[in-house]
Amino acid sequence: METAKIALFRGTQIRKILHKNEWWFSAVDVVEALTESANPRDYWFKMKIRESEEDGFELSTICRQLKLPASDGKMRETDCADTEGVFRIIQSIPLAK
Repeated sequence: METAKIALFRGTQIRKILHKNEWWFSAVDVVEALTESANPRDYWFKMKIRESEEDGFELSTICRQLKLPASDGKMRETDCADTEGVFRIIQSIPLAK
């Protein structure tokens, strides 16, 4: 059974789900928390393209589509990454800090 929860990072909600006894986190939420982008879905989309073109690495390969609650309350398929995948996503975000 999968259990969806909310975690907070720097005041930003990050949806997470327990899938096969492992926590998986919403990639878009992680991107939003780290970049403070006005449109984190677009940022995530462009980031996947950039990583593929620059490094030949497909970020989608470390993600799994899992159902998480959306802002409208419905369960929607969302790109999710496990802890190792989240670290890879973090490494792919160009941060000045």
